Amino acid sequence: MPKRIDFPAVISRLKDFYESRKRLPSFSEIQSLFGYRSKGGVSLLTDHLVKRGILKRDSQGKLVPTPALEGGIKLLGTVQAGFPSPAEEELIDTLSLDEFLIKNPQASYLVKVTGDSMVDAGIMPDDLVIVERGRQARHGDIVIAQVDGEWTMKYYEKRGTNVLLRAANKKYPPIEPKAELVIGGVVVANVRKYK
Repeated sequence: MPKRIDFPAVISRLKDFYESRKRLPSFSEIQSLFGYRSKGGVSLLTDHLVKRGILKRDSQGKLVPTPALEGGIKLLGTVQAGFPSPAEEELIDTLSLDEFLIKNPQASYLVKVTGDSMVDAGIMPDDLVIVERGRQARHGDIVIAQVDGEWTMKYYEKRGTNVLLRAANKKYPPIEPKAELVIGGVVVANVRKYK
């Protein structure tokens, strides 16, 4: 007779393991962790966890955690930002903000914003921006750039061979590199905490 799975307990123990070791347990560790006698039982358990969206398989078939295991936030539906409309709370998914905001974690980093040169783009002092290295800057992108030895965040504008960095605040003039321009990455997200 198959072993009855207590999913809340399984998920809790998997979360504890994942948080303490920053990896999923191996099949042998799952066998020991949950008292299974065979790897077949472990295989059935992991198949159930994949079906329930607790684990998923990557392109090589390896088990990887989902936001439900990583401590994601519940996505409870949508809200109208225009005219009010009736809405019901409905659990749509569990969402990890990292997974939502960061497409390429190995090439991404956070920068804290100081100054007000990008306020008209909605980027305020003390915001955090997520920057992706190695991404080709295109006309209109917001970039982190080193211009003649100084770092800044501005709109990247390219016309022919000329490059200009433009602020999103009329108080600041455009910057035209005199000797050197190094793009440190393209801004892909802005994070603001309301107090």
